[in-house]
Amino acid sequence: MAANPQTPLSGLARALIQQGKLSEADATACSAAAAKGPYGFILELAQRKLMATRQVACFAADTFGYPVIDISALDPQMVERDAIDRKLMSKHQVIPLSKRQNRLVIATADPANMRILDEIRFQSGMQLDIVVAEADKLAKIIEKLSESAEQSLKELTGDDFDMDLLDQEAPGGEKDGDDSTQQEVDDAPVVKFIQKVLIDAINEGASDVHFEPYEKFYRIRVRTDGVLREIAQPPLVLKDKIAARIKVISRLDISEKRVPQDGRMKLVLSRNKAIDFRVSSLPTLHGEKIVMRILDPSSAMLGVDALGYEPEQKKALLEAVERPYGMVLVTGPTGSGKTVSLYTCLNILNTAGVNISTAEDPAEINLAGINQVNVNEKAGLTFAAALRSFLRQDPDVIMVGEIRDLETAEISIKAAQTGHMVLSTLHTNDAPGTLERLRNMGVAPFNIASSVILITAQRLARRLCTCKQPVDIPVEALLQAGFKAEDLDGSWQPYGPVGCERCGGTGYKGRVGIYQVMPISEEIAHIIMTNGNSMDIAEQARAEGVKDLRESGLLKVRQGVTSLEEVLATTNE
Repeated sequence: MAANPQTPLSGLARALIQQGKLSEADATACSAAAAKGPYGFILELAQRKLMATRQVACFAADTFGYPVIDISALDPQMVERDAIDRKLMSKHQVIPLSKRQNRLVIATADPANMRILDEIRFQSGMQLDIVVAEADKLAKIIEKLSESAEQSLKELTGDDFDMDLLDQEAPGGEKDGDDSTQQEVDDAPVVKFIQKVLIDAINEGASDVHFEPYEKFYRIRVRTDGVLREIAQPPLVLKDKIAARIKVISRLDISEKRVPQDGRMKLVLSRNKAIDFRVSSLPTLHGEKIVMRILDPSSAMLGVDALGYEPEQKKALLEAVERPYGMVLVTGPTGSGKTVSLYTCLNILNTAGVNISTAEDPAEINLAGINQVNVNEKAGLTFAAALRSFLRQDPDVIMVGEIRDLETAEISIKAAQTGHMVLSTLHTNDAPGTLERLRNMGVAPFNIASSVILITAQRLARRLCTCKQPVDIPVEALLQAGFKAEDLDGSWQPYGPVGCERCGGTGYKGRVGIYQVMPISEEIAHIIMTNGNSMDIAEQARAEGVKDLRESGLLKVRQGVTSLEEVLATTNE
């Protein structure tokens, strides 16, 4: 049977024939076999024992004027993996060795194949400097590179994980994406790796997990006790697979990579334990950054005692929320624990005889017995619209995720004045400033004074681990921090962080709340009615024995709960 006329001879094959290294018949047979079989032309020569790969490499280098490299001595970790697509490397059997400015050094066994070189130039956008390597050694290195991503994940995850927990389908039993995309995102090592990262984050009490692609590397960080810490650097080539897998299980559009998306997912840990995640994707310069917020319902079940309120603060808060009507406001920056405080109060009030409705953006913690509504401004379901609807639903307690505008504030105040308990949050620095913020929104002073019954400002400070040790702090530093001279009577000892295995070497484990709980007394209401400012309100609150945030924090230092550095970092004097 004649050789297939559609299999043309390569430039290397023609050069071998011209130099008398190979007969035309052998070259044609090897080219035809290479086009159909698993081996390239050079490896086919070696398989038929016509020429050794070393001979071909030396011949190609001499003929085409390129240097020869012993590729077996190359450390796979030194390869510029992001310079060329991994599929292109495997398909054309080339390895990018190094790059400088706009030039890329690549190793190939066939420097005469201009079609392959042109494709790499186009894909990389760089000029090529070529070195010649032996085909069999080149194939082994490329095989190692393709295995290294999976091996890295195996080292990170171990072999004792169930991989089915995150393997969910879209609603209706249909999987997102086409078959090729689904094959990409169903890569078992990637599923296993994501699951390991999430479970480790849950076990160490993290609040967020960040998946971040950069030009040269890909990293994963978790936020524990308010501090971000890097936990892994998976191979950069996996960034798209990881993003696609997370988007599939979060019901996001995996084909859309140009705009931010938001979704949710659930990780079932056991029959009685499930953790929700709020997922946000963001297109960045080098790929999609994904942040997963861990929403643990058990955080709302801790009880008011676990939050860190002082006895008199706890008493004032409980007395306020158990009143039949009025408004209780919780203030503080993002990440200060406002949501957990509100849900703790709701959990106290959540009984069979109480009708509770909440409007949130979005609802973070699911609580049985509470009617939770997700605000959707695009659909017209604003906080104000939800509140109006609540008032027709015979509520006893209403929780508004955040008072952002005058309309929401006025409806909330009207609800508080007409026999409902209203809980909400505001972004202000302290409790006195909250009343002035409402007035600046346009709320009439009379409405503020007649509806708001208590304001809590709060911060979160890291709690010292059990490995803490006493520290010597100069008296001047303690006085400057806010301690009074009579406080420094030698009856207490400040502690500082040390670091152990339990706390991961940070010296801190968990967080504790620092609070300013300010009931609205008749005197404070009078200041509001007479248009007094926040400084007037703060002065009156101090006269009534209300501790500000710094004083509450210094009390935690005296109790050995946290360090002075933490209090100074989280509170303003």
